Amino acid sequence: MSRTYFGTDGIRGTVGQAPITPDFMLRLGHAVGRVLKRTSAKPMVLIGKDTRISGYMIESALEAGFASAGVDVLMSGPLPTPGVAYLTRALRLDLGVVISASHNPFGDNGVKFFSSRGEKLPDDWEQAVESALAETPQWVDSSRLGKVRRIEDARGRYIEFCKSTVGGEMTLKGLKLVVDAAHGAAYHVAPDVFHELGADVSCIGCQPDGLNINAGVGATHPDALVQRVRETGADYGIALDGDADRLQMVDRDGRLFNGDELLYVMVADRLAQGLRVEGAVGTLMTNMAVEVALRRRDVQLVRAKVGDRYVLEELTQRGWQLGGESSGHLLALDKHTTGDGIVSALQVLQAVQRRGAGLAQMLSEVALFPQTLINVRLRDGVDWKSSRRLADEQQAVQAELGDQGRVLIRASGTEPVLRVMVEARDGDQARRCAERLAAAVNA
Repeated sequence: MSRTYFGTDGIRGTVGQAPITPDFMLRLGHAVGRVLKRTSAKPMVLIGKDTRISGYMIESALEAGFASAGVDVLMSGPLPTPGVAYLTRALRLDLGVVISASHNPFGDNGVKFFSSRGEKLPDDWEQAVESALAETPQWVDSSRLGKVRRIEDARGRYIEFCKSTVGGEMTLKGLKLVVDAAHGAAYHVAPDVFHELGADVSCIGCQPDGLNINAGVGATHPDALVQRVRETGADYGIALDGDADRLQMVDRDGRLFNGDELLYVMVADRLAQGLRVEGAVGTLMTNMAVEVALRRRDVQLVRAKVGDRYVLEELTQRGWQLGGESSGHLLALDKHTTGDGIVSALQVLQAVQRRGAGLAQMLSEVALFPQTLINVRLRDGVDWKSSRRLADEQQAVQAELGDQGRVLIRASGTEPVLRVMVEARDGDQARRCAERLAAAVNA
């Protein structure tokens, strides 16, 4: 069903423009509260946020909306998205609410939700909320208004959870790490997790001021981390995004490792322990080199649509545990119910320790295929799906590439643009083939 407000990861937009306004957020809290009360007489929700200045405004409006529907609220203050998911489950709450726009700049913000089990909620729940938004509010009387209180130990609880996801024998003693928290929600969490496990930790991106989240730092801007790792001679650098559900890593040589490579390391570590890994889930953008390397290990790679919620849905359906995206959203469902940058980093560091080798050595079998991506603006009236010229050219290109490359053509969800991607072992071949396909789009 079509939805007006919810996108692939909650509700997101520019602060001050609908729907990211205080009046809408009050209505949203009230509508969500009414949906919760269909199954719980006295629901309780947790609200966490990242470090954007607009979080104060949205937090207050949501709090009022929930209270007006008779829903009790717990407030955690700044806390990573996966931390909210964990506490919602651990405290047996009805819902977790995260105020964040993830890797976007500070002028954006949004709201996303987790179920009582710490999982993303299904489309039909979001549809129920949208229907409730269209209804006339039904304020409860004063005696039934919700109450609000702050969880003072939310940060400490989540730090202990992160540490619990690795074996009790694991220590990071002797490792020198640089942690980049993107001036985001993990600024007061991630450094302590790695320090308490024994690492020598230095930080960048850990001084949020409400306006600098993701600004030139973090998983989407890793150059600052690469430079700091080289300057300090650190063993590894760990880059998170604004809400800490995304991870990139850097080794002492300044080599950057993306989500595709880190997913392979996690799978390889499970196999090295003698554990069975039937398959892993990537996305349409997962590099083919990872698929080829996993196939050599008899591990199937299944591709989901782009978006961590689709990776999660595929994993759940198949009963698998490991999945992720190139961007660094990584899932280890035997460790957490959602993507967690800190937990994923610990899984990778544990794998490195078990192997006694660096990340580059562990990935010696995975040489990422070059990718060429061309955005082609569609002319008015062009129906690319029924274009015989494009279909014939795509068939010819795929035949030329054989099993040494692949083609992906998909429409943008936000503009009249067709994204043409070709991936091949030979970078020049990928570029030539992509240009041929791009030329055929509007022909």
